[in-house]
Amino acid sequence: MAQAGRRPGNSNTREAVLAAARNQFSAKGYQGATIRGIAAEAGVNAAMVHHFFGSKEAVFGAALRVPVDPQRVVGTILDGPREQIGERLARMFLGFWQDTETRAPFLALLRSVTSDDRTAALFKEFVGEAVFSRVSEALGVPRLRLNLAMTQMVGLAIGRFVIGVEPLREADTEEVVELVAPVIQYYLTGTGVDPTIHQAQN
Repeated sequence: MAQAGRRPGNSNTREAVLAAARNQFSAKGYQGATIRGIAAEAGVNAAMVHHFFGSKEAVFGAALRVPVDPQRVVGTILDGPREQIGERLARMFLGFWQDTETRAPFLALLRSVTSDDRTAALFKEFVGEAVFSRVSEALGVPRLRLNLAMTQMVGLAIGRFVIGVEPLREADTEEVVELVAPVIQYYLTGTGVDPTIHQAQN
């Protein structure tokens, strides 16, 4: 049974919760893992997990070192004119990679999900529930369109920040946003630039 009290030292307790969370998520997946199960493995009560993280979503983000809050991502997508979603999303995503505090964690996460199948499956499940399902319902957009938009942005990040393809690596951010945003807009709302037309023309 989980103990009602907290372990000695907040730092040790928090690390114990994170270790338990990684085990629980790995064994049961994002949906199958619970705050109660994480708490039990860590030897604390569920209130302690909520004290440190507030929600299962936040525990997962900390356990896998996801460098951004999915609620912020959802808010950025939905808060503002519908016809400017592509621009907001492209600018936010590039901003995450350009920020010195989030770039390294993003790179580490990218390496993890591309080299470990279990981590990739967990992250996909998490993003699907924490971001895609909310945006899909709010905008009335099929999940396939969201997947395509995400693929476009991940490819952009790899080309610009990981591989460093020139002249993309040194291109002005606003120029990149101007070029990419219409494609993202098309995927998410059906307006903007249809990438298949340009592919057919080239």
